[in-house]
Amino acid sequence: MSLPAVLKSVPFPVIASPMFILSTPALVIEQCKAGVVGSMPALNARPAAQLEEWLIEITEALAAYNAANPDKPAAPFAINQIVHKSNDRLEHDLALCVKYKVPIVITSLGARTDVNEAVHSYGGIVLHDIINNKFAKKAIEKGADGLIAVATGAGGHAGTISPFALIAEIREWFYGPIALSGAIATGGAVLAAQAMGADFAYVGSAFIATDEARAVDAYKQMVVDSSSDDILYSSKFTGVHGNYLKPSIVNAGMDPDTLGNGDPSQMSFGSGESSGKVWKDIWGCGQGIGAVKKVVPVRELVARLKAEYEEARLKLV
Repeated sequence: MSLPAVLKSVPFPVIASPMFILSTPALVIEQCKAGVVGSMPALNARPAAQLEEWLIEITEALAAYNAANPDKPAAPFAINQIVHKSNDRLEHDLALCVKYKVPIVITSLGARTDVNEAVHSYGGIVLHDIINNKFAKKAIEKGADGLIAVATGAGGHAGTISPFALIAEIREWFYGPIALSGAIATGGAVLAAQAMGADFAYVGSAFIATDEARAVDAYKQMVVDSSSDDILYSSKFTGVHGNYLKPSIVNAGMDPDTLGNGDPSQMSFGSGESSGKVWKDIWGCGQGIGAVKKVVPVRELVARLKAEYEEARLKLV
C-alpha cells in the first residue's frame, strides 16, 4: 500500500481525530510531539480570525520542537474542514490552510474537487471521512488522497458498518492511505486496525480524558467512569446519528430511552455561536472508553498506546 511522504514520516500509526470544541492548539501540539498526527476542526477557532492565530501557534511550536529535536521530529498536524453547505466559513478557513501550508486536511460531510485542488496546490494531502464504500468511491473520484473509514462504535458522527466489512470492501479497489475509526483506545486495537488493512488508527475519545483537551473536568471524569454500556447512538442532537454519553443526556434533563429522532435539516456548521451550543451539554464519545482509566497528559496516553502496541505485536511473533 502506498503512502504519501507526509504520512510515511509519522512515528506511530495513529491519527488523533479532530474533536469539536475539545481540540485546540494545546492538544494538537502535544499530540504531534508525542508522535501521532494531531488535529483540530477549523471551526473550533471562534471568531474566524482566531484560526490564523492558532495556525501560527501550531506551526511555530512544531518548528521550534523539530529544530531542538532533529533526530526525533514531531508528527505532522491536520486541520478538519466541514464541507457541508451550512459552513459559511469554508472559503475563509481553506484559504488559511493554503497560506500556512497545512500538511493534512481532513474533510467531512461532503467531498469537493475544488477543496482537494486547493490543498494539492501547495503539496498538502486530503483525507476524507466516509461511513460506507459508496461514499469512499465518491471521495476518491473527487480527488481525495486517502480515506478515514468511520465504522460502528466511533465517537461523534459514527457509521454503522463493522470495521471488518468496511475495510475489506474498500481494499478491494483502493490501495492508498486509510485510517480506521471506531472504538480504538488501546495499542492492541491500533495493531488490529493495521491487521485488517488500515494504515492508521483514528483515535478520538481517549484523548478527551487528557490534561490538554478543552473539556470541562466533569466531561473528562465521565469518560473515565463510563463504558460502552453508557454510549447511546442517536440523531436527536444534530440531525446526524452519532454516539453520546448517556449520563450527559440525563444531566441535561432528558431520557435517553425516549429521545426520538432528529431532523437532518437542523445541521449547522456555520460561524454563528449557536451552532455548537448543544455539544456543550450533550457529550459525544465512542464505545472504546472502557480502556480509559484516568485523566492523563497526552504524552502518557500515547506512551500507553505504544507499549500496548508492542506487547500485542510480540504476542503474534
